[in-house]
Amino acid sequence: MNAGKIKITLLRSPQGRKPSQRLTVNALGLRRINHTVEHTDTPQIRGMIARIRHLVAVEDN
Repeated sequence: MNAGKIKITLLRSPQGRKPSQRLTVNALGLRRINHTVEHTDTPQIRGMIARIRHLVAVEDN
C-alpha cells in the first residue's frame, strides 16, 4: 500500500539556479531530467518541493 507517498519528477534543470535550489534537488534524490523519486508525504518534503516547485512535477498516490 502506498498511502502517504508522493512521486516527484524533475522536469527542468537546476543548472543556473540558486545554490540552495540545487542542493534541494540533490537532497530529494533527483539526479537528471525526467528522473522520478518517491517520498513519504511529510511537511518537510512538501517544504522542499515548495522551494523548487518551478522545476518539478508532483503526483499524489
